[in-house]
Amino acid sequence: MRKFRLTVIMAMFVLVLAACSNTSNESAKTEPKEKEKETAEVTTVEITDAHGTVTVPVNPKNVVALDNRTFETLANWDIELAAVPKGVMPADSPYVADEKVQDIGNHGEPKLEIIAAVNPELVIVGQRFSSYYEDIKKLVPNAAVIDLSFDVSEEAGAPGENLVNGLKGATISLGQIFDKNEEAKKLTADFDQAIENTKSAYNGKDKIMSIIVSGGDIGFSAPHSGRVWGPMYDIFGWKPALEVNDSSSNHQGDEVSVEAIAQSNPDWLLVLDRDASINSTEEKVPAQDVVDNSPALQNTKAVSEGKIIYAPNDTYTNESLQTFIEIFENIAKSLAK
Repeated sequence: MRKFRLTVIMAMFVLVLAACSNTSNESAKTEPKEKEKETAEVTTVEITDAHGTVTVPVNPKNVVALDNRTFETLANWDIELAAVPKGVMPADSPYVADEKVQDIGNHGEPKLEIIAAVNPELVIVGQRFSSYYEDIKKLVPNAAVIDLSFDVSEEAGAPGENLVNGLKGATISLGQIFDKNEEAKKLTADFDQAIENTKSAYNGKDKIMSIIVSGGDIGFSAPHSGRVWGPMYDIFGWKPALEVNDSSSNHQGDEVSVEAIAQSNPDWLLVLDRDASINSTEEKVPAQDVVDNSPALQNTKAVSEGKIIYAPNDTYTNESLQTFIEIFENIAKSLAK
């Protein structure tokens, strides 16, 4: 009987050991799987830019941003930057005031060596700095370099569509890179809503005139091709008050006489103050003063009825999606009055 009990006890002991061994083996099997799962978290993302597909690290360190269309978005998302072109940025940008952020200068004489010195994981090229894309890639061969430029010229076709898709695409890409997908989704939704509101507010018949004021002079921002305003004629189906041959996207507007602008007698006047956003020591003449003091414009329907819409003062150096939302919302409210 005692022998039988001993045998039973020994058998139970073997079973316990076997169970422990199995548990240990299961732990050994599951532990690598859990570790594998942890390491399988997304660490890079594929971004399509102006040149193709680029593999970019998610939440990269030492980021250099050169695209004026991205600064406000990055600032709103509290993204730290290592270097920026402070000379062509709005004065109130937090990156301009931050001494820890290196200054690359403007696109005319950029200090590209600073980009290499900060050893970036990512460089965001675009707009004014797009011509330096290849130079920058050579300077920082180990960094991801993306070019978020997009063409809104008439030569590229569909300026309005290109502007809308370009701004939305850049915002979505930034959201993927900096793990701000929900924020990017909301921004683009707000943008789409602002477009719809502006379309709805336009009566389809009022004549629109758009100008750029620079150095006290009035330049013509042509439908389709003009800086800032041009693509909006396509987006909203505006009826232009004036069209000229060989128009351009010149940053100061095309040289069309103020008398010709006045003779077109627009129902609405859209104004971009180029000088208001440039950091310079030169004396500036506000665009509103230039318009108010232009005898030729005073008898136009737009000016006499106060139907003048000014772009935000920082627009020329802050052509961000947020800026266009602000412009569109302002236009929609004005047209609906």
